[in-house]
Amino acid sequence: MTDLIKAVHYDRKETSNKTSIKKFGKNSTKKIWEFHKSFPEYNETPLVDLKNLAKNLGVDKIYVKDESYRFNLNAFKVLGGSYCLGSIIADKLGLDISELPYEKISSDEVKQKLGEITFVTATDGNHGRGIAWTANRLGQKSVVYMPRGSSEERLNNIKSLGSDASILDLNYDDAVRFASESGQKNGWILAQDTAWEGYEDIPSRIMQGYTTIGNEIMKQLQETKPTHIFLQAGVGAMAGAITAFFADFYADDEQPIIVIVEPDKADCIFRTASEKDGQLHSVTGDMDTIMAGLACGEPCTIGWDILRDYADCFISMPDNIAAKGMRILGNPLADDTKIVSGESGAATLGLVAEVLQNKDLDWLKNQLKMDANSKILCLSTEGDTDQENYRKIVWDGLNPSF
Repeated sequence: MTDLIKAVHYDRKETSNKTSIKKFGKNSTKKIWEFHKSFPEYNETPLVDLKNLAKNLGVDKIYVKDESYRFNLNAFKVLGGSYCLGSIIADKLGLDISELPYEKISSDEVKQKLGEITFVTATDGNHGRGIAWTANRLGQKSVVYMPRGSSEERLNNIKSLGSDASILDLNYDDAVRFASESGQKNGWILAQDTAWEGYEDIPSRIMQGYTTIGNEIMKQLQETKPTHIFLQAGVGAMAGAITAFFADFYADDEQPIIVIVEPDKADCIFRTASEKDGQLHSVTGDMDTIMAGLACGEPCTIGWDILRDYADCFISMPDNIAAKGMRILGNPLADDTKIVSGESGAATLGLVAEVLQNKDLDWLKNQLKMDANSKILCLSTEGDTDQENYRKIVWDGLNPSF
């Protein structure tokens, strides 16, 4: 299957007209981190140092940020949804988010001032669950649409939070359009984690919410600087936000090598990067990949602009690489910490392991400058958000790519 791993390299832009990333940087996002800290459910998610795996694979360090602990929701997406909804409410009250910690924003006084708001979104599961959870916590309503093929378990998780949730007979990108049209028709606020021309403010806020991950990582790493950061992309919103955070944190000549990973059945970022024609390129139809959270066919405009200017390599890979990552993380070496990582969450670590183990991929290892001195950072963006499918993959190896 390694012949199906494709990569395109980008040289760092030397010009001064790069996309501005200041609003995703450390100084601009401290108040977002503080907003998240104000929630009773907040705990810093673990940054796991897989010492034995690093030694086994011949590198200095492998760190994995385990987002399965995020707000007890098993995925990182709630960070974007909670900040987005919080900032919208702040705007309606004429306040800054720094003036609305959880205790105040969830108060009866604020609810009475606001009245009833309905937020609508489309999701494969994790983003919609984050929107539903936040709306529920803040005393508001949510409507969540899911594309065909979505997990019933993920649907029920969203419904349990009081959301009006349903699965449509549409793919992800068409479900987004349906959510947008429904919002316009019903006077609901669209809280979507992808952007297009004319709809960029709210997605930008969602992306800013993800930077809490970056702030936590820098605190946890202390003086250690990663040489490589591997990020998975669906529409590219999270990947763009975290890339922007680290590009802002480090000077251009110190920025770690940033690698963007996608499933080959939904590799819209990879296709856009490959064409290098200034246009966005989409994947249409059913995107039959186990990486449900990455099964998105149309790039986020804001995310792509950042990735184009600051990421170094874009990779398209088959499902079996993500499945490998799930098994490695769930079956650690010696006293390494076990990480339960879902299909999308394990994509980056699976690729790292495959590149370092498989001699047929030495071309990619060399291109990425991975060696004994490499300090590698991966994000495990979700746990077993679909437990039945997780067990099928790690127990039985049921995987379309096998």
